[in-house]
Amino acid sequence: MNREAENKTRQNRSSFQLTKIIKDNRSGGPSEQETESDLPTELLELIFSRLSLRDNICASAVCKSWLAVAISVRKANKPPWLMYFPKSGDLYEFYDPSQRKTYCLEFPELRESRICYAKDAWLLLFKPTTYDYFFFCPYTRELIKLPKLELMHQMVAFSAAPTSPNCVLFTVEHYVSPGAPQWSTINYDTNMPFFSSKWNKIVFCDGGFFCLSITGLLGVYILEESFWAVYTMPAPKCMRSLSFENHWRAKFMAEHNGEIYVVCTSAAVNPFVYKLDGTKAKWVEMESLGGLTFFANFLSSHARTDLLGRMRNYVVFSKVLFYGKRCVTYSPDDERYYPRKQLYDWDEQDPFESIWIEPPEDPSIFP
Repeated sequence: MNREAENKTRQNRSSFQLTKIIKDNRSGGPSEQETESDLPTELLELIFSRLSLRDNICASAVCKSWLAVAISVRKANKPPWLMYFPKSGDLYEFYDPSQRKTYCLEFPELRESRICYAKDAWLLLFKPTTYDYFFFCPYTRELIKLPKLELMHQMVAFSAAPTSPNCVLFTVEHYVSPGAPQWSTINYDTNMPFFSSKWNKIVFCDGGFFCLSITGLLGVYILEESFWAVYTMPAPKCMRSLSFENHWRAKFMAEHNGEIYVVCTSAAVNPFVYKLDGTKAKWVEMESLGGLTFFANFLSSHARTDLLGRMRNYVVFSKVLFYGKRCVTYSPDDERYYPRKQLYDWDEQDPFESIWIEPPEDPSIFP
């Protein structure tokens, strides 16, 4: 047996042993003294690095040496930060919900611009006075200009960071890539009632832009085929009962690992969470988030798994209370808001005052 095969066999044997120890530990199994000498540290590091966050945490409870290895390789996603746009001036606030800390930076280059979307630590902004669209990374201050287009009231989204060759900016009727001289127009049958609806939410998922209208109609524009696919299915149940005035800001949509999630809110009832079942063409109501955290925002929402601590299994809204002490959250498991309040009316919130954005890799950029 060669060395590579021998190492693989040893690793598989160790993985089996690790699984057994975790199971024993859950049922009050072997003592700490028995466990500490079972596996070499280098093998533990290799095995632990392949565990999910949940299994990593379970394994870390076995003994002190396992705890040290588990922490050293622990993989946990970081929640997005909330970026606030001032009514006047150039000072922008960034709120870290995991640490409940606020940071500030000045961006005079964003003066007179309006936020449209955020993805992969990049902002998409629009200047109404000049019809200029541009990308901006607040952590590097890199700015990428786009061709002019008059889109005062349409929702927009982009597929990837503008530094990626796969970046496409999409508006339902137009699309453009960074570096292109002008916008391209998307042709479709304007007589179809489906396309006459005003698009309200857009997310990119698996090569297509999913678009959800104010009435709950869903379509996807597939980029490679330049083709619209229409879902002939009922809207999420709660959206059929919302008043028209509350449709505009009452729902939030996000993508995670190829899945589409929608959160519907109303001033009259608790939020509903739905997951798209594409194969059966229907919305499935989720009674529990199953470890998912949904960061809701009118312009662009995000979803995460494997978050540490108290942030799992919540819908986190882009509203901070108690002088920055905590975001407003909703727990489907507990069927209540935190801080406790019977209901929140999200129609009262300014949709352009804040947006979720990826956290900086190096927080030292903040003074």
